[in-house]
Amino acid sequence: MDDPIVHRTADVDERAELGPGTTVWHLAQIREHARLGSGCIVGRGAYVGPGVIIGDNVKLQNYALVYEPARLEDHVFIGPATVLTNDLYPRSVDVTGKVKRPEDWNASGVIVREGASLGARVVVVAGRVIGRWALVAAGAVVTRDVPDYALVTGVPARRTGWVGRSGERLEAAGAGLWRCPQTGELYEEDGGILAPVAS
Repeated sequence: MDDPIVHRTADVDERAELGPGTTVWHLAQIREHARLGSGCIVGRGAYVGPGVIIGDNVKLQNYALVYEPARLEDHVFIGPATVLTNDLYPRSVDVTGKVKRPEDWNASGVIVREGASLGARVVVVAGRVIGRWALVAAGAVVTRDVPDYALVTGVPARRTGWVGRSGERLEAAGAGLWRCPQTGELYEEDGGILAPVAS
């Protein structure tokens, strides 16, 4: 695979690690000790915080903000202007009036599991986990963990359906079964948890 490509206007710290074939576009910033896997695309104006770990084939669309210590697994999609936050009690100053610095709070990163997609302008509250192959609709605000394969929408985000690996909404197939209209794959729901049916 090819070497990473970094646009001349991007700001990539020399201590960051970029995997082969990763592309960093105009005005993006990747901070110290961030690690990106192979084949990633970091869009214009996107931000990756210090120590963030990103897997292979991840897309960060324009102006996405990924604050430390977030972890993104392989094949994740982060839509334009989406924000992964890291502080449940944000304040500019502490109770004495002193400006807060990174060492003055415990950052709590968002975890995005394999294949999950977050639409444009999604906000994920610090410490939440987005499950495998889940889909968070544009404009949603995630305040609690999202199960694998869940489709969540709204403010605050609530589950309104299920999706398969293709990203399409699953169709009911009877007796707790769900089918992907694109691939025909079957999934089984049990107690609010969805899993693929073994073939």
